[in-house]
Order: sequence, then C-alpha cells, then structure tokens
Amino acid sequence: MSTETADGNAGPATVGFVGLGNMGGPMAANLVGAGHRVTGFDLVPEALAAAAGAGVEPAGSAVAAVADADVVITMLPAGRHVLALYEDQGLLAAARPGTLFVDCSTIDVADARAAHEAAARAGHQALDAPVSGGVVGAEAGTLTFMAGGGAAEFARAEPLLAAMGKKAVHCGGAGAGQAAKICNNMILGISMIGVSEAFVLGESLGLTHQALYDVASTASGQCWALSVNCPVPGPVPGSPANRDYRPGFAAPLMAKDLGLAANAVRSGGVQAELGLRAAELFAAFAEGEGAAEDFSGIVRAIRQRSGTGGPTAQETEQNGTTTA
Repeated sequence: MSTETADGNAGPATVGFVGLGNMGGPMAANLVGAGHRVTGFDLVPEALAAAAGAGVEPAGSAVAAVADADVVITMLPAGRHVLALYEDQGLLAAARPGTLFVDCSTIDVADARAAHEAAARAGHQALDAPVSGGVVGAEAGTLTFMAGGGAAEFARAEPLLAAMGKKAVHCGGAGAGQAAKICNNMILGISMIGVSEAFVLGESLGLTHQALYDVASTASGQCWALSVNCPVPGPVPGSPANRDYRPGFAAPLMAKDLGLAANAVRSGGVQAELGLRAAELFAAFAEGEGAAEDFSGIVRAIRQRSGTGGPTAQETEQNGTTTA
C-alpha cells in the first residue's frame, strides 16, 4: 500500500500514530503490515510495548512520534483530548508543514470541526475519520471509516484507510464523519435494545432463543444486533453473549456514542425519543453492572427490570449453553 507523501510523491507513508490502545494498536500494526513506517506513542507503557512487538517504532512522546510524519493518526477517548494534544501539547506545531492529520476518535461534531480549524491555522490538512467494527474489526483490518473533510484530504488518506479497513466513505466536509458515526451508533443502540427486549419477551412466552432467532434472522426483524452481535448465547456462536459478555464493543463506549448523539439531538431540536431513551438506558447500564461488559449485555439489565428470571432450564438445554 502507498499514499501520497508531503512532497507529492507516491510511496509508503511515514505515519505518526498516537493512541495505541485496543483499537489503535491493531490499526497501527496493520499499517506496518501494509509496508508503512509507523512511529507510535501511548501513555500506557504496556500498549506501547505491544505495538512495538507488532513493528511500530516506539516514540518517547506524542510530539516525537509526529516529527517526521507525512500523516498523523490519532485514536483518543474524547474531543478534549484531541484538541489538547493538537494545540496545548504542541502536536500541530511539531509536525512538518502540510502534514495530514487524521483523527479516528469518536468525538463531538463541534470538537471535530474545531480540530479541522486548528490544523488549518497551523498549515496542515485534516480529516475526521471515526470507525465502526470494534476491536475485532481493528485486528482483522475490516473497519469501516466514515470520513469528513476535503476530497483531496480523503484521497490522500484512502490508501492508509484501506490498510486498516474494508471500506471508507467520504461523508462530506469537516465533522461529517463524526455525524455519520453518531447517527449509525444511535441506530445500533436502539436496535440492540429492541432485540434484547424481544428475547426477554420471548422467554416470558416460552420461546427458545433459537426459535426466535431462526424466525427473526430471516424475517423483517433481521438486523446487525441480531445476526452478528446476538444478545443471548447460542444462536450466533461468535457473539459476546457466548463469552459472558466480554467486549466486543464495550457498553461504556456505546453510552459515550449515544451521549454524543443525544447532545446533537438536543442542540438540533430533533424529535428523537428513542435515541434519547437509548442514551439514558445505556448510560445507566454502563455506570452499573455493564461497566466491563459488551453493550449486548443490556439484555440482562432488561431481564432484571422485568423480573422474568431469565431463560428456562429447557431453553438453556436446547440452546446447548448456559445463560446468566
């Protein structure tokens, strides 16, 4: 894989990568695997060491990681971290003129636009490019990128995005990638609650998980939350429900994304009652028993509130698994 470097020539890129956690680490490793030189930094020594084991050149600081980069990729928890890193911690000042800054974090649309403006003031290019696909997608290189920024910036970043994912969509100008991400995850959060409620209802009516799945997965109830990330063990062997809800896509991350969507809903005056309610439910779940669980574990919170007691012994036997 190659990309256009700062001098306009095509070839392997020199990438500065800041944020090498559960998502960033595998993404950086995939860039190395595609032939790019990657210098990385993370505040967590273990994350930095793991990335180094995958071929990333460790740097002593974020500033050092970007000094010689053609492209800088960031994967950070929140918009305040991105903006602080860009300006307060000197990342923009340390980079060479014309560096492309690609932020893959999921942050507020307003923060994404502010990051674009800060990069432009410093003489750089910028792209907001949040991802969908979770840790599994990051490791497999099958992420979907939703990009916001200019067409030239998107074209320059595309070879790198292709090394880390299976699809990249140019959604529009600055902040459009973040807008697409929060809209997509609002759909996902609402869908997971609906699927979970349906399984709990099915349990109360005597349906086995497998029977409901076999119907809904081939009928009008089919959706990603059911067919890929099924919230009950059994029907989809690869879903986190079969690993006692170990993430996957952690519930606190879903709560964060739905919180961003809720902020946008309120500021835009949009009537999105299900989106707002989903944000409330996932916030409560993530602050409590779901703090370390996959977001599909919300099915257990729905059971608890319903007082149904969970699947029957017959259903557990038919599913060939255990449930909580």
